[in-house]
Amino acid sequence: MARKIHPTAVVEPGAQIGDGVTIEPYAIVKGTVILEDGVIIKSHAYIDGYTTIGKGTVVWPSASIGTKTQDLKFRGEKTFVKIGSYCEIREFVTINASSVENSTVEVGDRCLIMAYCHVAHHCKIGSHVIMSNNSMLAGHVTIEDYAIIGGMTPVHQFSRIGCHAMVGGLSRITSDVPPFTIGAGIPYRLGGLNLVGLKRRGFSHKTRQALTRAFKLTYRSGLSLNDALEAIEEEVEMNDELVHWVNFCRTSKRGLIGLHRGCSEDLLEEDSEVSLSKLPS
Repeated sequence: MARKIHPTAVVEPGAQIGDGVTIEPYAIVKGTVILEDGVIIKSHAYIDGYTTIGKGTVVWPSASIGTKTQDLKFRGEKTFVKIGSYCEIREFVTINASSVENSTVEVGDRCLIMAYCHVAHHCKIGSHVIMSNNSMLAGHVTIEDYAIIGGMTPVHQFSRIGCHAMVGGLSRITSDVPPFTIGAGIPYRLGGLNLVGLKRRGFSHKTRQALTRAFKLTYRSGLSLNDALEAIEEEVEMNDELVHWVNFCRTSKRGLIGLHRGCSEDLLEEDSEVSLSKLPS
């Protein structure tokens, strides 16, 4: 497929441009950038640094990718940004480079990063992640596959958001959000499992029941975290999702969000219709 590069776009020598790439007016692509097949760079977008953008990804107007990190420890090291395939990077998104030699900021496949979001140095974002408008990731944040972050939500350095978790808008994430959960607020309150999301992703009733039991043992049993995780391994039939739950909780360095604040009892019933409007304020 033929490339479509507008005459007013600036594509520096050395940039690697795949087949079928479109670069619209006034976009800037620096010489160290790799654009894979079918990428679309819309007007006024700025792609810098050692950045690779995967097949079929669309970068919308005025987004800025691969620019110098805001980490004051940066001393000019060679760092990388890798964006997966078929992502949508919307208007005014900023995805910075990292700050340690050969480190990489990563965004997986088929992510939607909405307008004005920020992704800082050393962040790792999985596939099928949605970041709503104005959500912001500080340095060293990890977002696992299929997580959803509501608008105007900041995530503290080194925090993690587990797979299939849904974080409501206008929240503040200061520690780890367990996978498969739903919550919101300042301070953050967990409402139980993201049951609607799990159903949509095809998780079986048996798996949802096992995760509900794991959630209750972790958050409502009164056990210490270590004892709760041991109880899960002893009392609940383990599967891949339960193994991930236990490993995520056990490896937390910042602690699990809301662990000592409790959660709403009425949002824990299996297959109840959980919505953010029901979460405690």
